[in-house]
Amino acid sequence: MAREYRPNARESAVISKLDHAKESQRITALNLLRDKIDDLSSRIVMKLLEDRLVETTSNAEMENQIHFALETLLNAEEFEVQLQTADLRTLVARPNFISLYVTSFIIDKLIHHKCIVEIYGTDEDIYHCVNKQVSRLIAV
Repeated sequence: MAREYRPNARESAVISKLDHAKESQRITALNLLRDKIDDLSSRIVMKLLEDRLVETTSNAEMENQIHFALETLLNAEEFEVQLQTADLRTLVARPNFISLYVTSFIIDKLIHHKCIVEIYGTDEDIYHCVNKQVSRLIAV
């Protein structure tokens, strides 16, 4: 027979504070994203093209698609974000959820867009490229 786990009040308080801090960071990051969404989408596209991780026929259309993904993230519920990023959660040890969401969008959806010729980078390469740009503009 398994033992029941009953956390005491002190453990519950610590867990609650950690959860609150994580949610607070998430809200702060989304507010910063809301303010810098245009700049971030253009930086991500330029860096992906510069590093030759993605080949496209239209930079503007690709930028619109990344912008759309970031807007979707701003309006998405936590469950939708977790569902979208489920495949990539183990990609790095402590992933940034914005970078993970954009990477997932690039790998799962953008690859099928008509303006994309080819995606050359691995999942990890794309994540690191996106994360560099996200961490420059959105420090959490």
